Amino acid sequence: MNAPNVFLALSVLGVALSGLTYFRIRLHPTQLIPTFLIGWLRGELALQTIAIEAIVTAVWIAAGALAAPAGRIGLALTLLSWGLLLAVHRRGVNAGGEIAAALASENIVPDRDVSALHGLLRPFAFAHPEVERLRDLAYGDSLPGDQGGRNLLDVVKPKSAGPGDRRPVLLQIHGGGWMIGDKREQGAPLMTHLASRGWVCVASNYRLSPRATMPDHIVDVKRAIAWVRANIESYGGDPDFLCITGGSAGGHLCSLAALTPNDPRFQPGFEHVDTRIEACVPFYGVFDFLDRAGDRGRAKMEPILAERVFKCSPAAAPELWDAVCPISRVTPEAPPFFVIQGSHDSLVFVEEARTFVRALRETSRQPALYAELYGAQHAFEIFHSPRSAHAVRGATAFLERVRAEYEARLAGDGADPVASGREAVRATA
Repeated sequence: MNAPNVFLALSVLGVALSGLTYFRIRLHPTQLIPTFLIGWLRGELALQTIAIEAIVTAVWIAAGALAAPAGRIGLALTLLSWGLLLAVHRRGVNAGGEIAAALASENIVPDRDVSALHGLLRPFAFAHPEVERLRDLAYGDSLPGDQGGRNLLDVVKPKSAGPGDRRPVLLQIHGGGWMIGDKREQGAPLMTHLASRGWVCVASNYRLSPRATMPDHIVDVKRAIAWVRANIESYGGDPDFLCITGGSAGGHLCSLAALTPNDPRFQPGFEHVDTRIEACVPFYGVFDFLDRAGDRGRAKMEPILAERVFKCSPAAAPELWDAVCPISRVTPEAPPFFVIQGSHDSLVFVEEARTFVRALRETSRQPALYAELYGAQHAFEIFHSPRSAHAVRGATAFLERVRAEYEARLAGDGADPVASGREAVRATA
């Protein structure tokens, strides 16, 4: 084995992968997923990547990699790769300023208590001594298209929370392209942080394609909302105050749920349930399947969605396709939104988030805040990193402001606006 040449080849690969992470590079649509995986893992685990590669480099040096010019060039490329990763890490640390700037227009000040080494040793550790997770509660019957366990949810709450506490509630909807994913896999940093501050959080599954067909997915989200209304008080939550969040496909579904309160098309058999949402925090969500603004270029989602999720083309069912696009459902009555998106997202382009936020700001009476995190890839907040922690604290500050304003309204007139609205919905059902 020629150690210098092998080490050089590995170094070229390493600097290429770091370049894909540092720069926003949009390759052919067939390469979007590999680009995402590289940028996601190396971007949020930059320091861990450097540490692992440093060990590997030391082994190659001990094997004589520097004995020839090729090996010394390889070392220079490796140092360049690490420099790019350190710059990527610095971008994550700087996300605190981007989050704070996004919230400043509403005078919301997020916590900035995030170390530059946040999550370094335990990026996937989500346990908290004061928080418990109750698993696999059924929110309704198993319906056609359920391949098993899709009618289940988890409750993440303070151990001290009990019936009658009426703590604020957040519903988390997982992503996965409407075809994969599970409630156990996403949203843990945000839910754990909120639960440690007194919130009751719910993570819900929903039926997945290709067995399920749109709009089954949003119907299940609405079923989970109905379960929250009827049952969350037993777990210490306030059934009259519900916010919603999710990432990617979950960002689509949480936004659609927030923008379609009490839409009977998505509430078959439970039209009387009030499904209004107090606030929505979508992470890197999909907002327009039809890409009417041309934001996705060649990387359009329509072909695979028509085949596997909708089972029909937009031309065959234009009303359905339009009805499940959040951007088509924006009205002046939309709840407050805090949209969070990464500039380097390879799966959901940043331009789509900008278009959606612009539509909200042009139409909604409520705030539409937007944080664009420079250098962030898709799924950046799934595990612990400085950027993830800043996003979690920003979302927390936004949600707690919405809760404070809600409580101020209650104190001001003594009436519960959500409960009053619910009675009106029942009366017209």
